[in-house]
Amino acid sequence: MYQSESSCHELASLPTPVHENVGTLAYFSLHPGGDAAALALLTLWVYEGVIDDPYGEFFIAEDKSLQKESLTQDYEAKYWQQRYSLKDGIPSFLANIAGAILTTRKYLNVMRECGHTVRAPPSENSKLMSFGSNHHYLECIKAAYNFASSELLNLIKEKYDLTGRLRSIKHYLLLDQGDFLVHFMDIARDELAKKPDEVSVEKLQERSSLIRRLGTFNDLEVTQRNSGNNVLEEPVSITGLETFSLSYKVHWPLSIVLSRKALTKYQLLFRFLFHCKHVDRQLCGAWQVHQGVRALNTRETAISRSSLLCRSMLKFINSLLHYLTFEASLIFLSTFMLLFWASFNLTETFLFPLYVIEPNWHLMYNRLQSANSIDEVIQQHDFFLDKCLRECLLLLPELLKKVERLKSMCLQYAAATQWLISSSIELHNPEEPIDESIGLNKAKGKSGQVLKSTTRNVAVTDSVLKFEKEFNTELQSLGSILSSNSQAEPYLSHLAQWLLGVKNEKNGL
Repeated sequence: MYQSESSCHELASLPTPVHENVGTLAYFSLHPGGDAAALALLTLWVYEGVIDDPYGEFFIAEDKSLQKESLTQDYEAKYWQQRYSLKDGIPSFLANIAGAILTTRKYLNVMRECGHTVRAPPSENSKLMSFGSNHHYLECIKAAYNFASSELLNLIKEKYDLTGRLRSIKHYLLLDQGDFLVHFMDIARDELAKKPDEVSVEKLQERSSLIRRLGTFNDLEVTQRNSGNNVLEEPVSITGLETFSLSYKVHWPLSIVLSRKALTKYQLLFRFLFHCKHVDRQLCGAWQVHQGVRALNTRETAISRSSLLCRSMLKFINSLLHYLTFEASLIFLSTFMLLFWASFNLTETFLFPLYVIEPNWHLMYNRLQSANSIDEVIQQHDFFLDKCLRECLLLLPELLKKVERLKSMCLQYAAATQWLISSSIELHNPEEPIDESIGLNKAKGKSGQVLKSTTRNVAVTDSVLKFEKEFNTELQSLGSILSSNSQAEPYLSHLAQWLLGVKNEKNGL
């Protein structure tokens, strides 16, 4: 740290108390002309971040019970905001700059705890010499603040690579790294399908070792979270998929920005996006089941109706995902989904502008590059997270409840698809006669067997119609709520347009 020998000497000669019955604050006020001993207190504070104030007479208080470790442990940690605070009775000639004096100490303290050596201000004109009437001392304090702010910001950005850490978190917790998620869901599928209390976090952590081969993200951890109160109207069977999350080990001083509170917000976004991806994958599987019976003439059958419903559900979940994330670029889209969209001329439908995570990320990233202090970085980062949470509907309970209900219906339908198809299709030996009187459509498979599609399976037809009716009703209800709230939340109008387009196109078929 920058050493001020003259200041230390003046401080050592300071009487106790400062001037018989007059405390330090009063002494400042009574002697604005420049008492050397009082000046030494302030000099040590703004240039070195230390103070010798055994009688608590300085106008800044320190709460030593607030420790920096709480930033990574406590969601409501107050360390950064309340470790240092201003007392009442600030000297009038320092009132307008007291906040800068306090913050300078905070910044210097961080660097000192990181073992970073801070050099003295380069110019003699920037050194605090007196409390003269020309107010030069104010310029000196501002220079000390700007110096400390710049030094700390550069330290965190360069040595501790804040931007790189934020980019890594975006890749994995905001699903920017799509290939990682696909591979992980494949290799961890069986473990995640278990009940939460049966899931082995150690096995999931082993599966996630793939992360270390994909990139330098060694601080990523697998966690299982309590599912909490479910927002769905109906009880559901909770599995590891609903409680799975990723976490990130943060160390000082990055914990100033990436606090427990900030990481919890990232995890809320991750869990919502991850579950949407899960629904998408289940529906893709259901669609592939339908594709397996394309050889049959299924027109005007329950299978045909089910196929259209599956298509509508896929469009819903993909519309939602592409609204939420970065995935409008063809480079990130799965081959399967591109083929699916192309088969229905839907490719252009999903190449729409993005309104949530990606544009908000770029806005935050650009603002971080021009930030002048670590507090500005914290402010912009928190603003980004809160905006994403809101625009991802996570702070809008009524809308979130509707979306979760639709996702639940999609999962129920996907799970029932195999039964729907198998109940409608039979493998028939070509050597056996076919009863033409029961209304069967015939098609010959590659194996030489005859596939029979029945049109009289009332249970299957009723099930498909029930899924279809409930899905369309919920989707229309969601669209109406989105539209009615779009005036207060303009971004909802875009989501309403795309989600309602799913139903409108289906009705037009």
